[in-house]
Amino acid sequence: MKGFQFVRNGQAAFVLFPLSLFAIHCAPEASAEQVARPSAAEPQAIEPAPEKIEPAAEKSPKNDVSISDGGVLNEMAASSADTSPAMATAKPADPPPCPDEMALVGRTCVDRYEAHLVVELAGVLSPHPHYERPETGVRYLAKSAPGVFPQGYISAVEAKAACNASGKRLCSRREWLRACQDKGNQTYPYGPKGRRGVCNTGKLHLLPEVFGRRPVGGLKYDEHFNSPKLNQMPGFLAQSGEYTGCAGGRNIFDMVGNLHEWVSDKVDDRFMEQLDSEDVERREQPWSTGNGVFMGGFYSTTSELGPGCYYTTVAHEPRYHDYSTGFRCCADAVLPPTVPASAKAKKKGG
Repeated sequence: MKGFQFVRNGQAAFVLFPLSLFAIHCAPEASAEQVARPSAAEPQAIEPAPEKIEPAAEKSPKNDVSISDGGVLNEMAASSADTSPAMATAKPADPPPCPDEMALVGRTCVDRYEAHLVVELAGVLSPHPHYERPETGVRYLAKSAPGVFPQGYISAVEAKAACNASGKRLCSRREWLRACQDKGNQTYPYGPKGRRGVCNTGKLHLLPEVFGRRPVGGLKYDEHFNSPKLNQMPGFLAQSGEYTGCAGGRNIFDMVGNLHEWVSDKVDDRFMEQLDSEDVERREQPWSTGNGVFMGGFYSTTSELGPGCYYTTVAHEPRYHDYSTGFRCCADAVLPPTVPASAKAKKKGG
């Protein structure tokens, strides 16, 4: 049994972590044979370029065609004469079911990449530093793009707000699992068995590496668990899509490792029964009714709380955040209306 003194809101307490250094939040340190050491070269963050929101183009008066000069009538007559029967009966193309940055999974659109945050200022979208906490009272939008460091240090409440501001929502665990498992019930996005180094997992735990095993006064929630230093350490947090093999056929990246990903579910007895029914090996973790859920593990975990896509953390309230917590968004797909079977039969029979 190991523990750290944890200080939050001026109150000191000991948090015990059975069998691991961070059973609630972090995985135990791996042995020298298990650890994937980070590379020495520091990756360069590619921040998304500011997006200028242009006003709609004004209509030119000289392009207006008035009924009084016969323009509209002449235009209609010419259009009618030029239209072939095939063109007259052609239907407009259906809109794509999902935006380009999302993949269609069943009837749900899922972000291809872990989310980063942007803020709109004077019509320009500017990126929020991925290693800083979101500021209170600021309206953030969630964005999904390759080659960007994803946002850590975020709570489920904040992640939900950022998805909603972008016209999306947090994924449910069921939607998240379906996307992670690609086109079947496989354990990893790329197949049934885990392969070392394919996803960003199994690296050293940064808290003892950066602050020591017994920092003076104990580990503090704001000062240590949410320290901006952690996700700026070279070779740990990866840019979105950097691990190209950590994806399935739908090209949804980093669902295992890199950052934990909040989902919309809340913990209760029924949810825990569902976890138990999945028949995968997980260490016991403390939980309370109303806790939030995050999925997939992060860059310092392996399979402590479930292998691959099944890695599920239930130990934290929805307002919890630290350097390992991230998210991605989902949305309802735009699908053509389904024709009822009775209508199909009637049409066929005449």
